[in-house]
Amino acid sequence: MMTEFTRVIRDLVSVLPAVFYRPPKDNEKKSLGRLFQETAARYPDKSAIVFEGRELSWGEFNILVNRLAHALKGQGVQRGDCVGLLMENRIEMLACFFALAKLGAATGLINTSLQGKSLVHCINITNATKCIVGQELIGSIADVKDELPLSDNDFIWVKDEALTSSVAEVGPDSLAPSWALDVMAILDTMPSDNLPETLDIRAGEKACYILTSGTTGLPKAALILHRRYLAASEPYARIGFRAKQTDRIYLCLPLYHFTGLGPGVGTSLYSGASIFLRRRFSASNFWSEVREHQTTLFVYVGELCRYLAMQKESPDEKNNPIQTMVGNGLRPDVWDVFRQRFKIPRITEFYGSSEGNAFFINLLNKDKTIGTTSADILLVKYDFDADEMVRDAKGKLAEVNDGEPGVLLMKIDDRFKFDGYNDKKASNSKVLSDVRKKGDRWFNTGDVIKKIDVGFALGLAHYQFVDRLGDTFRWRSENVSTNEVGEILNANSQVEIANVYGVEVPGVEGRAGMAAITLRHGVEFDSDEFSNYVMTEMPAYARPVFVRIQPAAETTVTFKLFKASLRKQSYNLSEVDDVIYVLKPKSSRYEVLDNEFYQSIINGQHGY
Repeated sequence: MMTEFTRVIRDLVSVLPAVFYRPPKDNEKKSLGRLFQETAARYPDKSAIVFEGRELSWGEFNILVNRLAHALKGQGVQRGDCVGLLMENRIEMLACFFALAKLGAATGLINTSLQGKSLVHCINITNATKCIVGQELIGSIADVKDELPLSDNDFIWVKDEALTSSVAEVGPDSLAPSWALDVMAILDTMPSDNLPETLDIRAGEKACYILTSGTTGLPKAALILHRRYLAASEPYARIGFRAKQTDRIYLCLPLYHFTGLGPGVGTSLYSGASIFLRRRFSASNFWSEVREHQTTLFVYVGELCRYLAMQKESPDEKNNPIQTMVGNGLRPDVWDVFRQRFKIPRITEFYGSSEGNAFFINLLNKDKTIGTTSADILLVKYDFDADEMVRDAKGKLAEVNDGEPGVLLMKIDDRFKFDGYNDKKASNSKVLSDVRKKGDRWFNTGDVIKKIDVGFALGLAHYQFVDRLGDTFRWRSENVSTNEVGEILNANSQVEIANVYGVEVPGVEGRAGMAAITLRHGVEFDSDEFSNYVMTEMPAYARPVFVRIQPAAETTVTFKLFKASLRKQSYNLSEVDDVIYVLKPKSSRYEVLDNEFYQSIINGQHGY
C-alpha cells in the first residue's frame, strides 16, 4: 500500500504542471502551423520523421512543408479554405497537412478506404475547394471525379516514391493524370522560407475536419479548431507520454483518425520527439521494428493490441525499448498481456472522440481504466430493450449508482466547448438541454462507461469503458454507423429494409456488422448479386459479416427499427429460424452459415 501511495504521489507531481493547462483563447495567435515551425526551429538538426528508409530532420521537414505551402498558395489555396486530403500514411501526407495549417486552410481528412458515393459525400460535406490525392489512391478519385463540383485544376497529385519505383521507368501509372497538377514536380522552384501569414493565424480558426461515422446517416465532418488540436495534444505529450525530444514514437495508425493525428503527431510537435511512421500496421513486423528503430513510445488502439497479443512470442519483444503507450480501447485481458508479457511500464489509456468536448486520461498509470476527467459528467441509466435513456418520476434523466454502467454525458461550458460538426443539425442532435437545470447543455457521447475502484487515487474518480450504444460499433479499428450501412443496403434492388447492428465474435475486438434484411415482395435472395453490390459500395470494414433474411422487420410503436432482440439472438443458429448468410474471411461472397462454420466461430477458429 505504501509503495502504491508513493508511486501515485510521484506520478501526480510529475504531471501537475500539465493538469492545470488551459487551452488558448480563440483570438490568440496560436496554431498548429506555428507550433510545427517553432519545433523545427528549436530542433533543426534532430530527426523528425523516419519512413520506409527515408529520414528527415526537423529543418528538412520544415523546408518541404514550406515549399508545399508556397505551391498550394500559388494554386489559389488561401486562409479559410478547406482542402480534401486523400493519402495513405507517408511523409508527404503529413507535409500537406502542415502546409495547409501554415496557410490557415483546413484539411478535410478522408478515410483512405472510401470509394463511390461515400467518398463524394466526404469531399462535399467540408465544402472543399480543392482535393490533394496520393498517387496510390488516384483511382478512387478518378472513378468519382465527374460527380464532384471541382474543376480539373482543383485536383493536386502527389507522387508516391514506393509506388513509382515499382512500375516501369516512365509509364502511365507513374505520371499524374492530365486533369491533376503534379505538385512535387514544381517543389524545387518554390521558396523554402516560412510564410508570414502563419504567425497571424488564431486559435479559434479551423485546423481540420475529421470525418466520423457518428451515430446516424452518412459520415459527418467533426470540426477541429486549432485551439482544440493544441488543447488535446499538449496533455497527451506531457501527461500521457511524458515525452522528451530524445524519444521516438511508433506510429502506425491511420492519420485520418484523431488518435494517430492528435496523441501521435501532436506529441511529436510539443516535445520534439521523432516519429517512426508506418503506412499501415503489421503485427509480424512490429517488435523487430520497435527494436531496430528504438521506439520508446507507442500510439495504439485496442484492436491493434489484441493482434499483437495473439502473435507467437518473439525474441524482439523481450526487453523491448517501449516505455509508454498511449491510446484507447485496450480491453482488460489484453491489458494484462502488455503489462506481464511485454513488460510495458506505463499504459496511458484515454477516452475521447473527434467531435467530443472533453476527454478522460489515465494520468496515474492505474490498470484497466480510461482514467479521470476534470469535466462535469453524468452517467445516465439506459433501457437497452426500449433503446432509450431512463427518466425518473419527474421526467428527469435518471443517474446510475456507482459501479453501474451508464450513458456518458459531458457538460458543455466555457472550458469544455462543443465545436460539433460542419452540419448544424447533426451538431444539435448530439446535445441534450435542461438536464440538471434549465439552460444547461450536455454532449451525448453515445458510449457506456462505469465508475470503478482503482485503489488510492488522491480522491480522483476513475472510470472504465463498457461499450457503445447500438447505433455505432467498432470493427477493424473503424467506427461503423449502423444507419450509414443500412442506407446503403436499402438502396439494393432486393432489399425492402435493412436493420443493422453489431454482434460479438469470440476472440475478436469490437463487434462485427450484422444486417437483418427484409426482401422486397416476391423477391428471392440472390447471394451473388447482393455480394457484388456490397463489395462495390462499401469499404471492407463496413461490410456486414452476417446477413439474416427476415420475413418482416420488427419496429417499435414509433416505427423505429427494433434491435435489442436481434442483437441478443445474434447469429446463434439454435435461436434463429431465419436463414443466415456469412461473409467468411478473405471471401467476396455471402454463403449460408452452416453448423460447422458456426462452431468454428464459437471456438475462436474462424480466422477473422
